[in-house]
Amino acid sequence: MTETHSTTILLVRRDGKVCLAGDGQVTFNETVLKAGASNVKRSAKAHALVGFAGGAADGLALFGRFEGKLDEYAGNLERAVVELARDWRTDRALRQLQAQMIVTDADKSFLVSGSGDLLQPDEDQLLAIGSGANAALAAARALLRHTELSAREIVEEAMRIASEICVYTNDRLTIEEI
Repeated sequence: MTETHSTTILLVRRDGKVCLAGDGQVTFNETVLKAGASNVKRSAKAHALVGFAGGAADGLALFGRFEGKLDEYAGNLERAVVELARDWRTDRALRQLQAQMIVTDADKSFLVSGSGDLLQPDEDQLLAIGSGANAALAAARALLRHTELSAREIVEEAMRIASEICVYTNDRLTIEEI
């Protein structure tokens, strides 16, 4: 049985700024298939950011579905995410998609998965998914607590630290900010 490892996605919210980053590594078994993939996207109307980990095609399909929900609910992020999570959990075809997503706008952030998970971050306003999530989250939490770095600086440093720990994470980042 082969195993695909996902990318690392990290969200940091600080001082009114939101920063979402993903590393570029796509790994299959013990092989790096691609070092510069982009798993962080800006919605067509540019007010929401999405980062996905897991199957790349699955993540892109879910991103397209999310954008449709965002249009359907007139840009209401929370409603769009709730409806996406419901569909993902109940629709026979969508249930097969193997991915997780972080969705954010200037005000709210959510972690969404196919098992019906729909989580908002704790008071520290950090979320992470993917293979290096624990390393990135721990580094971001320490930097948030003990430095005055900006959201972007925390994301950059935490992802660099994660890339030094997790063999399925690299330091070729895609970063989007609101």
